[in-house]
Amino acid sequence: MMGWEGIDEFVAVASTLHFGQAADRLGTSTSHVSRQVARLEERLQARLLYRSTRSVALTEAGHTFLQHCRRLQEARDEALREVSDLSSQPKGLIRMTCAVTYGERFVVPLVNDFLARHPEVSLELDLTNRTVDLLHEGYDLAIRLGRLADSRLVATRLAPRELYLCAAPSYLERFGAPHTLSELARHRCLVGTSDIWSFRENEREVLHRVQGSWRCNSGQAVLDAALRGFGLCQLPDYYVLPHLARGELRALLDNRQPPNSAVWALYPQRRFLSPKIRLLVEHLKQGLGTPRPGARHPAG
Repeated sequence: MMGWEGIDEFVAVASTLHFGQAADRLGTSTSHVSRQVARLEERLQARLLYRSTRSVALTEAGHTFLQHCRRLQEARDEALREVSDLSSQPKGLIRMTCAVTYGERFVVPLVNDFLARHPEVSLELDLTNRTVDLLHEGYDLAIRLGRLADSRLVATRLAPRELYLCAAPSYLERFGAPHTLSELARHRCLVGTSDIWSFRENEREVLHRVQGSWRCNSGQAVLDAALRGFGLCQLPDYYVLPHLARGELRALLDNRQPPNSAVWALYPQRRFLSPKIRLLVEHLKQGLGTPRPGARHPAG
């Protein structure tokens, strides 16, 4: 079995293109670095470096091998950190983002509870309805709602999320209730961040475009308009469940309610999560996964 001998030395030389600088980086002698790289080439039966008295350059095999070695080093270092961190307390800064209303109501209290338990963790939380680019903007974690589109990120399901089509009794007394999706065209629809509403058909999600003379990108504003009898709305459970329970809103087209979407934790693709992120995700999953009063039993 080949083992690790020579890999760190080869990467250092390939990165600096200089044996002396590689030796300084590793805190060893130039002769040791040269000897380890030569032994590595001998084991591989392949030349990795072109050497002259004045310069060092990578061969084609060296370029290919360097990419693999860097991934091996990263995985090794992350594994060592992961095992070492098992016995240590989570600490350091967490930069995370979440939608405004959901964050204020549900995420912030849970995160504050987590920080109280782990005082060495600090937080930078951005509550915004803008879709933040975690990779380019340097965030560790995002809490997202509904359907996901970014395949560059790892997703962990934290909790179910249900959408309700509903209206106030005062609206239904004047305009009646829709019984089919096609009847939505003659109703006043309160449009939020999207005019595409989600429904169920044959156990699958179908998307339906609605029209309305009232539009606002705030879920709370949509809810207020619905409670005043301005029209139909489709909102997540955390907006409407208390009002449904009190009879201030009525759920419509129950047989067309869309399949459960979800609340997700998203983070960049890394082989090992740091303890602070892993523990926070577990804490959020436990807290957000508790069913709220009035929620339907998850389908499936």
